[in-house]
Amino acid sequence: MILLDRRLWSHFDFISPCLIIPIIVLSHMLISDSSDFLASKQLVYFGFGAVAFLAFFLLPLRRLEWLIPLFFWFCVALLVGVEFFGVSKLGAKRWLEIPFVHFTIQPSEIMKPAFIMMIAYLIKKRPPGPDGYGVKSFVKFSFYIMVPFALILKEPDLGSALILLISGYGILFLVGVDKRIWITLAAIIAIAAPVLYDYGLRDYQKKRIADFLGEPSYQVRQSVIAIGNGGLWGKSEDEATQSKFKFLPISTSDFIFAYTIERHGFVGALVLLGLYGALIAHFLSLVWRFRRDHFASGVSAGIAMLIFIYVSVNVLMTIGFAPVVGVPLPFYSYGGSSFITFMCLFGIMQNLITFRYDPEYNKLLKIKF
Repeated sequence: MILLDRRLWSHFDFISPCLIIPIIVLSHMLISDSSDFLASKQLVYFGFGAVAFLAFFLLPLRRLEWLIPLFFWFCVALLVGVEFFGVSKLGAKRWLEIPFVHFTIQPSEIMKPAFIMMIAYLIKKRPPGPDGYGVKSFVKFSFYIMVPFALILKEPDLGSALILLISGYGILFLVGVDKRIWITLAAIIAIAAPVLYDYGLRDYQKKRIADFLGEPSYQVRQSVIAIGNGGLWGKSEDEATQSKFKFLPISTSDFIFAYTIERHGFVGALVLLGLYGALIAHFLSLVWRFRRDHFASGVSAGIAMLIFIYVSVNVLMTIGFAPVVGVPLPFYSYGGSSFITFMCLFGIMQNLITFRYDPEYNKLLKIKF
């Protein structure tokens, strides 16, 4: 069996699971304290996530690379389908219902692994030159970045759209683009920002920004109180009043960072952020380690950017330094979509690392490991 091959385990990246598993365990402990029902559902999500990881880990991705553009455009088609057949919840149309089983899927989540693999696939097909990508290549990449961005923005889902936008250009920044392009792009954004604010944002999005710049919203005020209540070492379950009496909104998902500090204090927050920091640094090290393998390097850069953006936005939102948006903490916040998405990405990265001893793969890339 392939899982008994010694070469597989000699190349397997054990650092990632050593950083991810403690995050998952701490999350389950917190959610168990909050709700036995949610904790039970979370175990189901863990099961689906494990299956998703194994599926992508065992797929012969190197031999199926030609399917990546088809997968990307299939996800684009799903996003287009949301416009015509989508299910609306809380004023947003972001889901598609699977006929007969009444189960919904969120195409914007499926798009994330497809998006990262597509950008990495394009980088592999045309690697950057010594000075990085020029204008022509940058425009081509921008097309593949802007198509899903525009479709997700229209749902509307500004948070997910911006995550894809920043992740896409973040990958290009790590891989290499002519610095004159970045300077020009920054100038264009600075000039266009007032127009984009007036005509590109919906009223509720403007309100979030206004609330952020003005008085903190109810959610943020309760979050800050929970953080202050945690102190250095945190409070017991009975003393964690903000979460116990439900003052802290969405304490197991969007505001789980504040819940963490109330229960485990400043020390607990440092441990959690330290795990995330080490995980991001590890994936960035893989970008350099596999710099001659442009596909693996691009995927690693994409995962590092996604985790960095998710963690940064969520933490800043929790402490009142960013507008409130529905951005979860990877592997940590309660919910299935985000967890399964990141497990898929984790499986893809492990596949690219572990099976690099494959003779056909090495011959194709002409790389000696």
